Amino acid sequence: MSIWKKENSLAELNETCKNTVAEHLGIVFTEIGPNFLIASMPVDQRTIQPAGILSGGATLALAETVGSVAGIMSVDNETTCVGLDMNANHLHSIKEGFVFAKASPFHIGKMTQVWQIKVNGADGKLISICRLTLANLAI
Repeated sequence: MSIWKKENSLAELNETCKNTVAEHLGIVFTEIGPNFLIASMPVDQRTIQPAGILSGGATLALAETVGSVAGIMSVDNETTCVGLDMNANHLHSIKEGFVFAKASPFHIGKMTQVWQIKVNGADGKLISICRLTLANLAI
């Protein structure tokens, strides 16, 4: 059973990223499942830190993007979502290629949502694990 209250295509989600930090970082939505959303981001000059590895800040931007969009898709048209809290544990580094963030809900309530976002390398290795708390707001 799908958790989505808004049916968006990948093309529509990627279009909403135009002229945003997501576009600047190369974030692209790649899969919509019945209870998850996945986006990818390149590990390149836009997303690495001076040491030549993926920046934790870029990783958080990816995680917040996929989690926030998933949150917005899971509420009705009279509601939007904004971030309240985010934390991450960076477990492994990566120097090149792509990372993939998969957002899955822990809790979707009337006032708040809590999402788990796992960031993996193309080889499936877990790079970071994040938790995003969202507030549901009437618009």
